[in-house]
Amino acid sequence: MPRTLPLLVAGLCLASAPAMAQQSPPTPAPAPAPAAQAAIADAQGKPLGTITFTKFPHGILVHGQLDGLPPGWHGIHIHENGACTPDFKAAGGHFGAQGSQHGLEAAHMHYGELPNIWANEAGKAGFEAITHMVTLTDGADGLFKPGGTAIIIHAQPDDYLSQPAGNSGDRFACGVIRKP
Repeated sequence: MPRTLPLLVAGLCLASAPAMAQQSPPTPAPAPAPAAQAAIADAQGKPLGTITFTKFPHGILVHGQLDGLPPGWHGIHIHENGACTPDFKAAGGHFGAQGSQHGLEAAHMHYGELPNIWANEAGKAGFEAITHMVTLTDGADGLFKPGGTAIIIHAQPDDYLSQPAGNSGDRFACGVIRKP
């Protein structure tokens, strides 16, 4: 008897294998389409990639695929004006800065705060972050407010401290946030 039991179990597994092979895994629901996007370019106008903003029930997913960044960490923030030229100063300060402070330690931080991104040795950065600080509307906290908004990639990492500039260095790249 002990020799036939393993064969019997193996035979049952083999007999059910064809039935299992005919079943396919359930298809996941498609992700919602991005509700906003920004074409990112450097100061010379060279395209570096795209950042998208997609609404989910628990926040806005910020997704980016960039190429051409200096290797290392970079601060990234949503800025208060939907303009990048000249030299990215037209983007203004951080979005939602009125009555708030810069930095993750601030009790009331700017709406535009996002985590640093990493560019590898080839200058490529793929990233995702979720923010609860902005909406995809034209309201006061909305990315489509009158005058629009932009997203800036900084030359250095954000130190996440509460200070006016966040010590992220120069503005390296910019993109105006628009509806697709």
